[in-house]
Amino acid sequence: MDRRTLLTALALAPFTAGAVSAASEPDREAIRQRERPRVVAAANRFLSLRPTTVTARRATRSPGRAHDYYSEGDYWWPDPERPGGPYIRRDGYSNPDRFDEHRQALISFSVQMPTLAAAWQLTADPRYARHAAEHLDAWFVNPATCMAPNLDHAQAIIGVNTGRGIGVIDTLHLVEVAQAALVLQRAGSAYPAAQGAAVRQWFARYLEWLTTSPNGLDESDEKNNHGSCYALQVAAFARLVRDRKLVMAQARSFREVLIPNQVEADGRQPLELARTKPYSYSLFNLDVLSTLATIASSADDDLWHFATADGRGLAKALAYMAPAIADKRRWPAKPDVEFFDKLPVRQVSLLFGGLALGRSDYLKLWQGLDADPETPEIIRNFPIRQPVLWI
Repeated sequence: MDRRTLLTALALAPFTAGAVSAASEPDREAIRQRERPRVVAAANRFLSLRPTTVTARRATRSPGRAHDYYSEGDYWWPDPERPGGPYIRRDGYSNPDRFDEHRQALISFSVQMPTLAAAWQLTADPRYARHAAEHLDAWFVNPATCMAPNLDHAQAIIGVNTGRGIGVIDTLHLVEVAQAALVLQRAGSAYPAAQGAAVRQWFARYLEWLTTSPNGLDESDEKNNHGSCYALQVAAFARLVRDRKLVMAQARSFREVLIPNQVEADGRQPLELARTKPYSYSLFNLDVLSTLATIASSADDDLWHFATADGRGLAKALAYMAPAIADKRRWPAKPDVEFFDKLPVRQVSLLFGGLALGRSDYLKLWQGLDADPETPEIIRNFPIRQPVLWI
């Protein structure tokens, strides 16, 4: 099947599980077989773990209720010159005393549930699908444990606010959950249609909050990786609830806003390079843009091959970063202030770019990287972990 035929077929059924790519079926099958031992081993461990949601730990500094998600800004610290006063910012340095339990529960969910769904896809064993469905029920359906569909109180700053638009980035970890829910729609009795409808209803309500609330609208205007993460979330959740217009709107944002404002003609990402962790943020934003291009492309709007008149494009951004992924000594900017030695990991930009652009060298590089990092800060910035759900 040639690329245009594949893209046309996917455009006619844009809300099925599967990503736009130019890969041949042998390429995809090779990835599935390579992934099987890793995925099944992890899923077997997760079968014994029960879902844990935001209701398991009440945030005492949150103004919200038990079902409301709450987190505190990573880089905000007590002011030594004003004890008890508003926190001050130390960019790149995470405060270990911040309230982070809700986000860690969300990240654990985003690790376990998609792994279980991927294991079901690889094996057809209904145990994995049923347990994945239990996680979805706990987070989005069960009135005793579900999370409220808003982020009114995410990434609060002590003494300054009780939540802000930047906090919307926390639910980036639901992107692969939404993809896994798409895959599970084929699981039959292990994931009943009524449960699937209830999960989609939660995401529809959250999408309404994302696109109409002050915090959501603030995040939509962010220029760096926060703007990319907002667009990816809206596209991924809209795909799950079958809102074609919202998906197309994020494709338009990719072409008209994100790439022109974030990528230079040589592939650099200046807004990420300006941070104290330029390598980490450049990798992270590239992964986010790559996932957005993969799910929002269509027959007439191939985002992987899009470029502005002066040559800015996602393919160029990946070409800029690939040498420094293969050999970090080739990174031309300053090193990160934290965890520079823990990177890179198995950056999904290499997978999606390798498939979409027909670059076997990217796929080979991707295969050799760490698929299961253990450092929490690295996991936080590594939201796409189960390739079989996407191919």
